[in-house]
Amino acid sequence: MKKMKKLRGGGALPPKPNLIQLMKGLVGGFLGILTLSVMGQSTGVPWLMAPFGATCVILFAAPASPLAQPRNVIAGHLITATVGLAALYGLGDSIIVMSLAVGVAIMLMQYFRAVHPPAGANPLVIILAGQGVVGFDYLVTPVLLGSITLVVIASVINNYGEEGNWPVYWHGFGRQKG
Repeated sequence: MKKMKKLRGGGALPPKPNLIQLMKGLVGGFLGILTLSVMGQSTGVPWLMAPFGATCVILFAAPASPLAQPRNVIAGHLITATVGLAALYGLGDSIIVMSLAVGVAIMLMQYFRAVHPPAGANPLVIILAGQGVVGFDYLVTPVLLGSITLVVIASVINNYGEEGNWPVYWHGFGRQKG
């Protein structure tokens, strides 16, 4: 019973976003997905994947979060998509392989300090799509070019106005504490 008390919570809700923050979420999400969709239609190459919708939520609704920094967005998507492709082509498409791929993807994002939760869906998207539908070119488009495009849009949207100071960090090669 004592352990169940921990699940009650009790903290306050985060503060309500102001109008500028709300508009950044609306405009950022709209422009991010629209841009990737138009690029896909105009080139005939997929620029859009489902996890990018969740990436937009983090980029435009929580831009100060470590999960929303360019390093995490780009590297997180690349790491997890690589794991998904390696798992699919190396081990197949069973539920055990999908489960293992997600676990390995999370572990590698943690190891490389590039955790981006939406990227955790990449192995699932890739393995469910299957061989012949998704190949290693998927790492370039949509994964790399799509995530870079979202980061560029986020750098414009998140730096609009006085409070704009995004990103918090890019590469993280500075001196580390601890």
